[in-house]
Amino acid sequence: MNDIIGITMGDPVGVGPEITVKALAEMTPEQRAKTRVFGNLATLEAAQTVVGTSLDLSGLVEDLDVPGAPLPWGRLDPAAGDAAFRFIEAAVRAAEAGAIGCIVTAPINKAALNAAGHHYDGHTGLLRSLTAADSAFMLLASERLEVIHVSTHVSLKEAIGRVTPERVLDTIRAGHAHLRRIGIETPRIAVAGLNPHCGENGLFGNEDVEQIGPAIAQARDEGISVEGPISADTVYYRAYQGGFDLVIAQYHDQGHIPIKLVAFDTTVNVTVGLPIDRTSVDHGTAFDIAGTGKANHTNMNAAIAYARKLAAGRCQ
Repeated sequence: MNDIIGITMGDPVGVGPEITVKALAEMTPEQRAKTRVFGNLATLEAAQTVVGTSLDLSGLVEDLDVPGAPLPWGRLDPAAGDAAFRFIEAAVRAAEAGAIGCIVTAPINKAALNAAGHHYDGHTGLLRSLTAADSAFMLLASERLEVIHVSTHVSLKEAIGRVTPERVLDTIRAGHAHLRRIGIETPRIAVAGLNPHCGENGLFGNEDVEQIGPAIAQARDEGISVEGPISADTVYYRAYQGGFDLVIAQYHDQGHIPIKLVAFDTTVNVTVGLPIDRTSVDHGTAFDIAGTGKANHTNMNAAIAYARKLAAGRCQ
């Protein structure tokens, strides 16, 4: 396999180009030699002007055409949404061909993506479609807390419907396999409950007993070290204090809120379950500050560092 990482530039009118060039500027020459950017050269050069860097980007960038580039910063544009899709598609094909070992994605704008005719709920659904994967899971990783989600970008009503024994079990298995891959021999996994106090013996709902409990029992039968369901108002604190290596969150906000509270700038979004590796920043396109040079690239650096570990692991 290949230890080169591929960075997708993200939406051309968001902060993706800026955080990309800022990250590139801080790399060593050796690190840049193992980095490839899937984006638009004219936009990246404009971003360099904004942030004050002056790298020679020749040889680093797979330059994909964006008509009229650089486009005006911070304006929702279907052309930018289409370009973001094409950057990702090119990186996926490179990863499938073995030309890169892991993809790092800068943020895209879901409204622009859909306005361009690419109807996905975000990166995870898009990557699952491009790779023809049966399923994919969003895992958020930080130094002291890791969370993987049973569902993400759906309504709360739909998320409740997705809490099935099969989906919960698949999420546990995916999280367990990922942690073993990154070196945790026997991951300690906690499963958050869906309802307040895990339903309080049926007073607040039966999903925890009827839907989540059987999945945990099956995972234990498979030799996975897993506990739960544990009330969501305590499980994250216990994990943060070192009691667990991973928490299974039942829906988007249940997982995102605690980890963004404790590691807002350093949380890395990892897609688990695909035939390729992908990490990402865990923030949006920030149209309000795009083109000002103010975007913080700390999260991009964290996503790149995690990607290099994954890519190196595939080379072993």
